[in-house]
Amino acid sequence: MSTNKIDGKLFRDLIINGSVKLKNNMNRINDLNVFPVPDGDTGSNMSATMSAGANAIRQSDETSIGKVAKALSRGMLMGARGNSGVILSQLFSGVAKSLVEKDEINVEDFAHALRSGVEQAYSAVIHPVEGTMLTVSREGADEAISVFEDVEDFEELFELYIKELHESLKRTPDLLPVLKEVGVIDSGGAGFIEIIEGMRDGLLGKTYEDKQEPSGDYKVDLTNYKHEEGEDFGYCTEFIMQIEKMSEFSQKDFIDMISPLGNSLVVVQDENILKVHIHTQTPGDVLNLAQHFGFFVNLKIENMNLQHTEVLIHQEADLQDDCDCGHDHSLSVAPKIKKKYAIVAVVNGKGLKETFIEMGCDYIIDGGQTMNPSVEDFVKAVEQINADHIIIIPNNKNVMLSAETARDMIEDKDLHVLKAKTVAQGYSALTMFDATQEIDSNIEDMSEYLKKVKTGEVTFAIRDSKNNGIDITKDDFMGIFNGQIVNTNPDRETVVKELMKKIADETSEIVTIMYGKDVQKSEVDDLLDFINDEFGLEVDVINGGQDIYSYIISVE
Repeated sequence: MSTNKIDGKLFRDLIINGSVKLKNNMNRINDLNVFPVPDGDTGSNMSATMSAGANAIRQSDETSIGKVAKALSRGMLMGARGNSGVILSQLFSGVAKSLVEKDEINVEDFAHALRSGVEQAYSAVIHPVEGTMLTVSREGADEAISVFEDVEDFEELFELYIKELHESLKRTPDLLPVLKEVGVIDSGGAGFIEIIEGMRDGLLGKTYEDKQEPSGDYKVDLTNYKHEEGEDFGYCTEFIMQIEKMSEFSQKDFIDMISPLGNSLVVVQDENILKVHIHTQTPGDVLNLAQHFGFFVNLKIENMNLQHTEVLIHQEADLQDDCDCGHDHSLSVAPKIKKKYAIVAVVNGKGLKETFIEMGCDYIIDGGQTMNPSVEDFVKAVEQINADHIIIIPNNKNVMLSAETARDMIEDKDLHVLKAKTVAQGYSALTMFDATQEIDSNIEDMSEYLKKVKTGEVTFAIRDSKNNGIDITKDDFMGIFNGQIVNTNPDRETVVKELMKKIADETSEIVTIMYGKDVQKSEVDDLLDFINDEFGLEVDVINGGQDIYSYIISVE
């Protein structure tokens, strides 16, 4: 078999095969993560991102590789989760830009597309780190550029390309000391190779079957959306349309026109394609308004009154606050009156959500360590907000890049991302927010305060490992201070007390203890006695109810 050209249909099949291969091996990729914590792992994030792209092109019959690559890029960007997912989406976005207006490509085109992908991925990361997926993809692309003139077909190019990817992956511990200490190769680079090998295998006629159960989507929390008894639910109306009158169409003006017709409004535009979701009593009015600008590609209208009646029969009363239309859009309703400020935060745990809302957050995106929200989650949340200035608080370093990517995508809103890498930082920064100040002053004050906050976290090890010179045993508890593992012990109370000794010093004044759903109040009371006897500090306690982290501690 010899392949000299790749068109849109073949590219689609290769991408889908690569996506499935990564998904089938994502647990192995997760196991390569440096930190032995139950986190939103690299393999899971990369697989979710790649699957979003593959699903965007799965039903396509398009023969132009440029058009297929563009749809893939868009799907991956909107579905990107975690830093690794965003970087992966940027790699394929750069590839897509190189293939614009091409119906098919040869090996030279493909090699240059790989190089274009690398350049975009590097430009998307403010401080690129070598020894990561960036390095592996760059050195692989360099090899493809250097050999494409000497190969006869794509089969030979993939063979040489993949060989270099593996060699580069082997070198990652020499470039990143933490990898060498733990004794692993870079997980992001390994995940990228799974995709490329899946594409190569598809070229050779080997097709992979999906062996993993579909993962649940992460959704935006219904902070402000509550169904009241007796409410008339109306019709869940969704449609995708092609805009014909682009010169007359403005997404902002369209939102202003359609907003009075209902709620739970989502409007996403990608060039001349418009996707709309709305809950309305008058779906005909909605469709008439939209049809002025183009024609429908597909549409769906469902009577939520009937659905709600069915739900009431089967649900407990305390579960009836969620949206009953059965779709995965679960978004908060946009404020009808424009505000000066709106704050969006990523938080996990009932108590923490309530706390952030009480401190002024308008929207909560349910997520954190094991649930890294996608770029689309941020886009959907922000599109619902009617405010002059919007501040996103990611509360997790692995969520930061997704939030920043969403910010860069949205051009018609003044959007800011606070660089809070932990819930403790985000919580403390909120105490500095002042709605009477201008946006620049608020961001400056909140950002400056982040530097004064020390974060402690207690969680458990999911495998034996070694980190920061500490031997770690599976299922033991670990104390983490500002992102570094500093102690470990089978006993959680011992870990949290030793952690406090490392965090608190003579300059400390206030301690905030946020305890998880697996911690009993008696254990917290014992910790408070310890802090009082040992340090004599002022202590605030929050029943956070968060998963994974038994304790999140803020020391100021």
